[in-house]
Amino acid sequence: MTRPILLRGGRVVDPSQSIDGRLDVLLVDGLIEACGQNLSAPDTAEVLDCTDMIVSPGFIDVHCHLREPGREDVETVATGARAAAAGGFTAVCAMPNTDPVTDNQAAVGFIIRQAQRAKAARVHPIGAISLGQRGEALAEFGEMIGAGAVAFSDDGRPVVSAQLMRTALEYARTFNVPVIDHCEEPTLSHGGAMNEGIVSARLGLKGIPSEAEEIMVIRDILLARRTKGHVHLAHMSTVGSVELIRWGKDRGINVTAEVCPHHLTLTEDRVGAYDTNAKMNPPLRTAADVAALRDAVADGTIDLVATDHAPHHYDEKEQEFANAPNGIVGLETALAVVHTNLVATRVLDYSRLVECMSCAPARVFHLPGGTLRRGAVADVTVFDPHAKWTIDPATFLSKGRNTPYAGERVRGRAIFTIVDGELVHTMTHTTR
Repeated sequence: MTRPILLRGGRVVDPSQSIDGRLDVLLVDGLIEACGQNLSAPDTAEVLDCTDMIVSPGFIDVHCHLREPGREDVETVATGARAAAAGGFTAVCAMPNTDPVTDNQAAVGFIIRQAQRAKAARVHPIGAISLGQRGEALAEFGEMIGAGAVAFSDDGRPVVSAQLMRTALEYARTFNVPVIDHCEEPTLSHGGAMNEGIVSARLGLKGIPSEAEEIMVIRDILLARRTKGHVHLAHMSTVGSVELIRWGKDRGINVTAEVCPHHLTLTEDRVGAYDTNAKMNPPLRTAADVAALRDAVADGTIDLVATDHAPHHYDEKEQEFANAPNGIVGLETALAVVHTNLVATRVLDYSRLVECMSCAPARVFHLPGGTLRRGAVADVTVFDPHAKWTIDPATFLSKGRNTPYAGERVRGRAIFTIVDGELVHTMTHTTR
């Protein structure tokens, strides 16, 4: 039995119930017991003062790389789960590009057991679409679903075969789970290191055209139309992708999409000093792309924000730009980056922020949480929108330090992260 928790006097933002007001939230036995004004609590309850803070359903990141098994030197399920909790995430979905690949029920079960031992954020495994992520034969979806997988993806590698993608969508439909695709046409992107354009030409780096993403976006949307399956498009980065997603949704096709904080806030100009912490796939694009992605998040064309948390060892990133691995860490910075750049600038309001980082991820991936409705799991994020802090990678709980935001002054920080009615993270000091 967990000790009851009363969250007192915060601004409760829960789009799942159209709630935005100063209320109390009572958590009992791992569930939401009540949400209302002047709630009384059992004598044994822990009372947390949430004055001037936002209380929301727990944030959920549907796209992160925890590297275990195989690269425990870079990240583990435990360090990733603790980093997630520090960033305000009560749950994350772990991509399957581990070593060995998460393409069977034993591998799925291993990740779940490691997460249970960590006692931090929940970790939901995503199974591979193809055996070994080789893009040849379909993995055993049914067995992985039975073991706890919540979706399927070959993320890190595109599903090149349209026939395999079609089959994956058909099989996943029987289990009512999404198929997540890394949209990249490899013959167009091969050897590319950044966005193709004036900046890549000036730097002498081979570029990746926006069409490399968009060709696969429209292919996947058309296959979803054919199969009636649910395709979820990972880390969108271009104006064209936004237009294609809007086209698909207007026609009732079962397509959802995500965008990462870095694609909402950084452009290809960030690569100017050959900074490998600005190298990711898809690459940082143009200011016009950033503007279109922001508009798409605001109007709901893009459903949710995901981190694509991708830790790498320091030595791996400290090499020539073209040879460095793609990806940055994001679990501990996502809230602050989105809040500072989109909420504080009024691109998004708090309701849309919570929708994109909690309610929509839970709904799209059929996960517990995403609501403060009575009887729901007691996964709650409490953050201080006024907290000012400087991003310092040395303080990360993640093993990864590869971030382009080091040294930036930001506003907004998770103060309490509660999973299953238990406090798994507390930030004891903030500056306003």
